[in-house]
Amino acid sequence: MTLTQSFNMVLFGGTGDLVLRKLLPALYQCHRAGQLAAGGRIFCLGRRDYSQAQYLQQAEEKARQFVPSADWSDEVWASYASRLEYVKVDAEQAADYAGLKAVLDARAAEVTVYYLSTSPELFTGICQNLAAQDMNGPHTRVVLEKPLGHDLQSSNDINQAVGQYFQERQIYRIDHYLGKESVQNLMALRFGNALFDPLWRREWIRDVQITIAEEVGIEKRGGFYDHTGALRDMVQNHLLQLLCFVAMEPPHSLDSDAIRDEKLKVLRALVPYSPEEVSTRTVRGQYRAGASRGQPAVGYLQEEGVPADSRTETFVALRCEVANWRWAGVPFFLRTGKRMADRLAEIVINFRDVPHQIFPTSMGMSTPNKLVIRLQPDEHMKLYFLAKVPGDAMRLQQVSLDLDFGEQFAARRAEAYERLLLDAIRGNLALFVRQDELEQAWRWVEPIMTAWEQDGNPPKPYTAGTWGPAASSALLSRDGLAWHEEV
Repeated sequence: MTLTQSFNMVLFGGTGDLVLRKLLPALYQCHRAGQLAAGGRIFCLGRRDYSQAQYLQQAEEKARQFVPSADWSDEVWASYASRLEYVKVDAEQAADYAGLKAVLDARAAEVTVYYLSTSPELFTGICQNLAAQDMNGPHTRVVLEKPLGHDLQSSNDINQAVGQYFQERQIYRIDHYLGKESVQNLMALRFGNALFDPLWRREWIRDVQITIAEEVGIEKRGGFYDHTGALRDMVQNHLLQLLCFVAMEPPHSLDSDAIRDEKLKVLRALVPYSPEEVSTRTVRGQYRAGASRGQPAVGYLQEEGVPADSRTETFVALRCEVANWRWAGVPFFLRTGKRMADRLAEIVINFRDVPHQIFPTSMGMSTPNKLVIRLQPDEHMKLYFLAKVPGDAMRLQQVSLDLDFGEQFAARRAEAYERLLLDAIRGNLALFVRQDELEQAWRWVEPIMTAWEQDGNPPKPYTAGTWGPAASSALLSRDGLAWHEEV
């Protein structure tokens, strides 16, 4: 759907990695698809003394690396580049904002979106300086990148500071996993079909597993990552948001707050950990030297910028529960890690076994049904069930019904940032995180952080290129279960 409103998209951190690697290529795809209003402009802000030509050359070089070759067109890029304008602005210098205001006033638009692709420490100052120039009117929006703080208090401080200058309806806290096609298909699967709703509850679901695994290490971000770790970087936001979409009740509509109200109920129903339970229901790990994609991989402690005695976790596995009528007693297992055996993000719904097994194990498998929703690298859904193998013997075999979105739908699937950037321009908040959601997520995660800080034991080691420490498998085996890839 083409945007009808003229807009100014203002990208703070315009020379940074996120803008050049993700945001500008995403907006290129929106432009190529004819989704951007003709009057839409994109302003890229940075401190460097680039000329317009120099910046466009750098932007094009990066875009060619991250836009699929089949989608690239020199003619389309030239048209898209006419929307881009580099503006030298030091986000920490209040005097520079008068110049920015003059640039934007000269190209007035119905909607202005400020995308803060900067360190969160700069959010307050940027918003304050925008407000000082009366650049925070009712038709402006501000997009905040994670991480929003490093704990509950710092997160609240940032939100309260930004909230002095922008109303909640103007604040778009982005989690790019929520823009993935598969996450929205999860909504369609659950709330658009009568088939699954009777089964989507404790009586029929044995356990839920949510995994976000990465093959890469910290990629020369040691200084940042060592102060963050996997719990803050992935669990507090991405994994808990995916859990909410799995566990939430049907919203009364697709209204932004209707959806976010139901997610908040899930976060409030998460059973908090006692200090004793942290040791039995959580696993933290740190990768050691090994191999990735057939190449040697150094351990985390040998990565650039990482202290030799660091206790920062690069792997987390958790067992958690949602205390409500639908999910009481069903374990939810969350897992994420760097330098793991494969790159994937998936949700696995394991159903209970039949109440009485009439087929002896000698006649085949007695594996319960499961639904696997893959978010990356490819996007598909698979429903696993048992069927009889042709022949005289009553022998069963696990088979699957596959929905591959790439094969089923001929249209190109938009990347997450494309959808979220368009939603920010449109004013659709449904896929962005509300302040009370963020606060509740931090409130649940913080006892884990505290217990780990007080624990004198280092993270459990695991070899790069594996599925994490053995304690992760033991976490499920206590319930007689196993991770999806171990079955």
